[in-house]
Amino acid sequence: MAKAPTCNIRNTIRSLRFHAGEMTQAELAEKIGVTRQTVLAIEAAKYPPSLELAFRIAEVFNVPLGEVFMREKVEI
Repeated sequence: MAKAPTCNIRNTIRSLRFHAGEMTQAELAEKIGVTRQTVLAIEAAKYPPSLELAFRIAEVFNVPLGEVFMREKVEI
């Protein structure tokens, strides 16, 4: 029986932070209203953000949502 593909969400948050004057995770967390640990988990793709939070992150960097988060299919 073939296994169904699942989707992983990857992101460019670390790169965006670097290009935004080397913004720290704590600074981003403050701007979007979460803890630094939440930013760390999202950045490491260990925790998927809510849609609202994903939009807040994109707005901080003034980029479209698709430049922050990308979906990739992975076979399991």
